[in-house]
Amino acid sequence: MSTCIALGIVFSLALMLQSSPDYPTKPVRLIEPFGAGGGPDLLGRALAQKLTEQWGKPVTMENIPGAGATAGPAQVAKLPADGYTLLVNTSAQAYSATLLKLPYDPLKDFIPVAPLTSQPYVLVAGKLAGATTVSELIAEAKATPGQLKFGSTGMGTGSHLGMEKFNLSARIKAVHVPARPGEGIADTIANAVSGRTDYLLAPIQLALVDIRAGKLCPLGVSTKKRSSLLPEVPTIAEAGVADFDYPIWYGVWTPAGTPAGVVDKLAKDIARALAAPDLREWIAKHGGDPMNMTQPEFAHFVLTESESAARVIEAAGIKPQ
Repeated sequence: MSTCIALGIVFSLALMLQSSPDYPTKPVRLIEPFGAGGGPDLLGRALAQKLTEQWGKPVTMENIPGAGATAGPAQVAKLPADGYTLLVNTSAQAYSATLLKLPYDPLKDFIPVAPLTSQPYVLVAGKLAGATTVSELIAEAKATPGQLKFGSTGMGTGSHLGMEKFNLSARIKAVHVPARPGEGIADTIANAVSGRTDYLLAPIQLALVDIRAGKLCPLGVSTKKRSSLLPEVPTIAEAGVADFDYPIWYGVWTPAGTPAGVVDKLAKDIARALAAPDLREWIAKHGGDPMNMTQPEFAHFVLTESESAARVIEAAGIKPQ
């Protein structure tokens, strides 16, 4: 076989891998690992509707919670890398890579496809904890080191790492109480209401009902700017923890090995969906901001977020689980 023919075959195969003009030709599944009613579920359903409209093929959302929000990713990692099953996850997909011993590698076994939205958490305290401001919470924690308890949706999740970062920044020590098996974010918030835990970082839209009912006290939001959902609540930085900035962000992943052409089409079509005025309005109503990155930029962002989480884990002295 001549060199020219061989190069032609290689080029043709590469082109076939890069281009996927017919994708999708069948229904696409979105899987999220936190359970119905959470941020990834709500956003995933809104995205699924837009992609269904674009593609003319059904796009459905499926909830696979459990194992500290790692059961869903574990299942997606084992499925064919063909673009027909996608993972919708939070920043936990990047953070868990360093902290947890998992049956999959969150970085190597997945391709980051596209970012979705970024929004603040709200730092809340249960009424039984007694704190009504960030300063009061810090003062109480320093007066009783190791006595206060903070909740999270599980080891290595965004809420866990955010609390560790807050405690480090505020120079306080407290006890981590992760969600129990089978519990989701609603249970984690309920734990603070009942007094099982004293404080936590919660997605704002999911904490609003208890905040408005007077069951939780909002102390500060976790980003550099205030939230339109709680405009009267200061940022944690404004409340005295200088330079604190910790958003929760969502994205879409596909199993490693998915053809580059499929990944590229997914990234562009998801970006097109996020640009739709009605979806942007829906996102703003839920306290978020669409993220605008190319697929390579998002892949780099996920890696840097994982490295940032590793630094928090090391500073907090947390051992891999």
